[in-house]
Amino acid sequence: MKVVLLKDVKGTGKKGEIKNVADGYAKNFLLKQGLAKQADKSAMAENEFQKNATAYHKEMEKQEATALAKKIEGKEVTLKIKCGENGKTFGSITAKEIADALNANGFNLDKRKIELKEPIKTIGIYTILAKVYPEINAKFTLKVVGE
Repeated sequence: MKVVLLKDVKGTGKKGEIKNVADGYAKNFLLKQGLAKQADKSAMAENEFQKNATAYHKEMEKQEATALAKKIEGKEVTLKIKCGENGKTFGSITAKEIADALNANGFNLDKRKIELKEPIKTIGIYTILAKVYPEINAKFTLKVVGE
């Protein structure tokens, strides 16, 4: 029996795939559990529509991410931190603080997308990499000054 999977099914396939499975497995498990529906013309058309809609939304997300990366690329963000006489800071600057500074400048970016090898603990100028979307990165400059 041909079925369209409505959810990921371990050992059978991923959501949206059309699979040919045993009649008993389809009737007694997949259809009863709501994991699949029989692959008739309307189900096939609906599945194709879903795939197209998903592809369209992914493309729109990618375009928005590319636009955001172009805006962020090459910008300079300044953060102030308390420091001692010798330039050593009290505490460190984390990805959250950098994301908050970017958001204050009008760039909506999550802290998990900012890549820091380690927290910043000294005053200076740093090049920071922001992973806006898979395979779309933006580099910007972070200037850390003492208060």
